[in-house]
Amino acid sequence: MLSCGVLNGCAVLEPLPRVSDQERERAASVDQQAIIDVLYQQAQAWEGVPYRLGGLSRTGIDCSGFVYVTYLKQFRVKLPRSTFRQSKIGDPVFRNDLRAADLVFFRTGQGVRHVGIYIEDGRFVHASKSRGVMLSSLANDYWSKRYWKAIRIQFDRP
Repeated sequence: MLSCGVLNGCAVLEPLPRVSDQERERAASVDQQAIIDVLYQQAQAWEGVPYRLGGLSRTGIDCSGFVYVTYLKQFRVKLPRSTFRQSKIGDPVFRNDLRAADLVFFRTGQGVRHVGIYIEDGRFVHASKSRGVMLSSLANDYWSKRYWKAIRIQFDRP
């Protein structure tokens, strides 16, 4: 009788190394910091680009277009183009559990929705109709009253 290795190509499986909760948390915080850095760089690079409905370039961009371009360029994730369709994907996130790159949605008028990308400490980047691409705070009275929901898009984080 021949050995298992000759007939079946058996291999000895070694257990995976155990990763402590502390190591897992440290890796997650490094990943989060990398995403935060990328989002601040994106915000700075696009700051002041004017709002233009349907726009996707530095000559003008709308809120869902900014989200679309940011996810495509920075995370290699192709999202739907409209705010409505963006609001239908991903996993719901409670406001107090927001992480960098979560999408935050607002009800800004009758049937009108707005979207931005959460960064950290209550700040998000978005394309404002009045001031173009900018950082805003969820604590701002205007945004706080209009906050609707948040979603998390699953992607390979850096």
